[in-house]
Amino acid sequence: MRIILTSVFVDDQAKALAFYTDVLGFVQKNDIPLAPDGPRWITVASPDDPDGVELLLEPDGHPAVQPFKTALVADGIPCTSFAVADVQKEYERLTSLGVRFTQEPIAMGPVTTAVLDDTCGNLIQIAQHD
Repeated sequence: MRIILTSVFVDDQAKALAFYTDVLGFVQKNDIPLAPDGPRWITVASPDDPDGVELLLEPDGHPAVQPFKTALVADGIPCTSFAVADVQKEYERLTSLGVRFTQEPIAMGPVTTAVLDDTCGNLIQIAQHD
């Protein structure tokens, strides 16, 4: 068994696609309309492993999602974590692009993390494992 798809709930799929590709650097895999002028099946993947795990940019329209997302953000809890080779370098690159961080890089034993706002209602952790 292996993970092939995971999701992040977003409040605007078009904005999320632009942020996750143009800013974070993922590559678009799918963009399939599910209904006219409605939600789409949009997935992105790592450019280092384009045939690997896909991230679904899932609409957050279900009634249970918004309270969940709001509670996570209010408590400063990231909804997911992405691995990076160098957290400090990625923090500097993303900050120069206007990305807002809620946690600057912090070393915690064998892991260094930082937390960013994805502009779509989520906090995302980036992590470097030493």
